[in-house]
Amino acid sequence: MSAITTTRIGAPSIGRSPSGLGRATRGAGRRAGRWLGIFVPVILVSTFLVYGLGALSNANPAASVLGDTATPADIARINHQFGLDRPFFSQYVHWLGNALQGNLGSSYFTQIPVSQSISQRLPVDLSLAIVAALFAVIFGGLAGTLAAVKQGSWIDRGITLASTLLATLPAFVVGIGLVVIFSTTLKVLPSAGYTGFTVNTGQWFERILLPSLALSLELGVGIARQLRTSLVEELRKNYVTGAVVRGLRPSRILIVHALRNAAGPALTVLGAGVPLLIGGAVVTETVFALPGLGQLALSSAAQRDVPVVQGVLLVTSALVIVSNLVVKAALGWLRPSGGR
Repeated sequence: MSAITTTRIGAPSIGRSPSGLGRATRGAGRRAGRWLGIFVPVILVSTFLVYGLGALSNANPAASVLGDTATPADIARINHQFGLDRPFFSQYVHWLGNALQGNLGSSYFTQIPVSQSISQRLPVDLSLAIVAALFAVIFGGLAGTLAAVKQGSWIDRGITLASTLLATLPAFVVGIGLVVIFSTTLKVLPSAGYTGFTVNTGQWFERILLPSLALSLELGVGIARQLRTSLVEELRKNYVTGAVVRGLRPSRILIVHALRNAAGPALTVLGAGVPLLIGGAVVTETVFALPGLGQLALSSAAQRDVPVVQGVLLVTSALVIVSNLVVKAALGWLRPSGGR
């Protein structure tokens, strides 16, 4: 058992042998190749679906732009200007080529480049998603760890009960409740609006705090539940018993070894929760009057401004894919021998 224990809880060696470094490099290369083999087709399919949804909308941009007085000749001229008189696949290839160069087209109505509109709103969503993810990891991680360490106690039961109750609350209900408590009653935080991080960091944090808390709740509960389950199982394993027998500090056993082995499922929950953060941001932006991508997409969809909607969908899809790549890389670091 001692040999197994040393393998499981031993910290990675700083000075690896050349053969060990070669195996690690080859393993990382194989993982990167597998990820690319998965995500490149996903990117292509997602871009095709994004463009296809716009084409299936049956929106007539020429008629919308020119109004009811537009003649067939005027409509044909605008369709040619927008490239809508070409076959669908030709339109898609042209759009994808431009998108890969950062050119997402222009709004049908304002003629403002889509990339410019998105770049103005993207910081709001990135701030909201990053801060919400941090809150979910911090509070969910602490709650899950505490419940596992105090398994069977009133603390464990209290955290489990609170997680069950909080999981039933939608983000917009939590957001309204936070506004009533902290903005209307206590008057300590603003209820709406947004200030850029580079403009005033203090005001940025004040205005992003409540919406981030509301958005992080569901994800934090999921992380807490998963971490508690996996950590309870991990603490029962032989290598933990062996570490206790050898006299290692309980805090070291928990933080350095058990948590690392138990964090994989919680990280998977975090990766799966990124679409929830992005989707929930639309509702959260409405509650807190945040000028983010969700509001841009809603207003553009109401106008049938297809290029803007396509651009927003493409950027959000890219964010989900990139975040999943980051989670995959973190899982590979946590379980280097797993090859995943």
